[in-house]
Amino acid sequence: MLAIVQSISLNGIEGYKVYVQVDIANGLPSFDIVGLPDASIREAKERVKSAIKNTIGNVINSKITVNLAPASVKKEGSFLDLPIAIAILMASGTIKVNDNKKMSDICLIGELSLDGKINRINGVLAMCIEAQKLGFKEIIVPADNMQEASIAKNIIVKGAKCLNEIISYLMNQAFLETIDVNIDNILNTIPN
Repeated sequence: MLAIVQSISLNGIEGYKVYVQVDIANGLPSFDIVGLPDASIREAKERVKSAIKNTIGNVINSKITVNLAPASVKKEGSFLDLPIAIAILMASGTIKVNDNKKMSDICLIGELSLDGKINRINGVLAMCIEAQKLGFKEIIVPADNMQEASIAKNIIVKGAKCLNEIISYLMNQAFLETIDVNIDNILNTIPN
């Protein structure tokens, strides 16, 4: 089965959509990532497998192929862990996304811990601003990045602490935390 989840990456100061395409097929268990991934993305295989196992309690023992499109642009960073994991869970049938959640409107970014927690990432504000420019309506970020991310305008920012929270949200079983941030209040907390 095939699943597609969208994320964003930065090339300098320009952002572009990354389509995380996952195909799960019969055959010997394997996990391949293609589409010009850097070393941190190639290492995502182990983080994602462990996070899935420690979140849902079982391992997906199939032939997993992850394509990061566009394939002609080098991708960098561990923040693609989260969209890779969600795409695998969708392709395996573990997550059945509710029709009310249009995956084409949602951008996912986040690094996974082996236990399924979502770690803080760098550059989240720039990614949120670019996500809004690229037409995303909603972006899901690590909970620890929410305040920074919510400075971006005209995009709904939601935060999650762990993979299980996002699974529940996509299946319409729970809500994700959102906050409103006033930029003036943030600027007033910065020491002179």
